[in-house]
Amino acid sequence: MNFILSAVLVLGAIGLIAAVVLYACSKKFAVYEDPRIGQVQEVLPGANCGGCGFAGCADMAGALVKACDGGSLEGLLCPVGGQAVMDQVADLLGMAAANTEPLVAVVRCYGTCELRPRVAEYDGLMTCSAVNATGRGETGCGYGCLGCGDCVSACNFDAIKMNPETGLPEVDEDKCTSCGACVKACPRHIIELRKKGPKNRRVYVRCVNKDKGTVARKNCKVACIGCGKCEKVCKFDAITIENNLSYIDPNKCRLCTKCVDECPTGAIVKVNFPVRKPKPAPAAEEAKPATATATAQTTAKEEPKTVNSNDKEEAKA
Repeated sequence: MNFILSAVLVLGAIGLIAAVVLYACSKKFAVYEDPRIGQVQEVLPGANCGGCGFAGCADMAGALVKACDGGSLEGLLCPVGGQAVMDQVADLLGMAAANTEPLVAVVRCYGTCELRPRVAEYDGLMTCSAVNATGRGETGCGYGCLGCGDCVSACNFDAIKMNPETGLPEVDEDKCTSCGACVKACPRHIIELRKKGPKNRRVYVRCVNKDKGTVARKNCKVACIGCGKCEKVCKFDAITIENNLSYIDPNKCRLCTKCVDECPTGAIVKVNFPVRKPKPAPAAEEAKPATATATAQTTAKEEPKTVNSNDKEEAKA
């Protein structure tokens, strides 16, 4: 009986000492968490997509609170929630949210099956990363889309789908949150986040081929050949040519679309622009034949008739 009582007392003493030690450690090494972080995290969409540049919404919430203490939320944006969520976060933190232009993913390649002929056959793991590791892929263009759909698998919002006819990915603007997952998934970096632009209108070069003009055109009929015509016609210095490839700066582009009309290969595309109606024929030109006829008739009426003297004598007789 004394043995059992002794064991209970010893174990109770050990438990009491351990509790005191744990309590002291919890106070000594306690990590304070700002309650605002939890509140901000509840406002965020919880997609944990990483498009904001942080590991998840919890890290994004911590960064927003820290930026609030610094006095500005500039440079921080939740691409999924957009400006509406950032306004809610700003109201919660008592800050002013910086207005940011919405972005959308664009596919900078239009080398369809018809425009980019196949020169080889790949037999292996059907992912863009695997095909890219083997070399140029099945076509002669070593820069264009591989068509295996890694970007589709990476998108958590069902905003990208592969077109079976063209073999290229297509982005749904209404579903795209500009999280950037597709940009990171593409091994050839043909997907880019660009400004949606006013009325969702954009102008960009739909090619990333850096080969020289003749080689690029041989491998793809709509490839950029770096001729420089678009650069010359642009009055806003929005187009630069580097490594045989032209690029349009969305911050400088004024959407005049002159470069689109000037491009000889059709590598520059304009999106969501109204279709131009054909110009009607000038009314003056249509009226010219009728006017000429009327003038001729008037001249004929006004022209005096010539009568021979013999005719006069015959008339008298």
